[in-house]
Amino acid sequence: MATLKTDGGRRRISSGSAFEATAGYSRAIVDGDSVLVSGTTGFNYADMSIEADPVAQTHQCFANISAALAQAGCSLDDVVRVRYLFTEPELFALLAPIFGQYFAHARPAATAMVVGLVDPRMKIEIEVDARIPLPAMPSPYIA
Repeated sequence: MATLKTDGGRRRISSGSAFEATAGYSRAIVDGDSVLVSGTTGFNYADMSIEADPVAQTHQCFANISAALAQAGCSLDDVVRVRYLFTEPELFALLAPIFGQYFAHARPAATAMVVGLVDPRMKIEIEVDARIPLPAMPSPYIA
């Protein structure tokens, strides 16, 4: 992942995928303390492969999202909003326990939708919004 400056103090985060340039988007945008991560599928960006299994795709989605968030200075624990896009309604029951594992601490506001995705190999796409945590302030009561 690479971080690039943009005008207005915004930063772009890139996975390095050539598709980002072709489609004219960024993996994520950091704007102030907000981090907006684009819809993320189960592709492994290193070799642009994707598993057929929706469970494997979901874990890869979270790995991709985690990498973008780390570049922004935060983690899955800082996610405040998540959107799940499924190709089949039955996937929700299968994948919801996985979401609970990754968001056990953050417990973000969530939306789930059944949609058609642009590549028939994709079974799920996940989009998140996060906040960069404030630095810890030293306690005035500790000497």
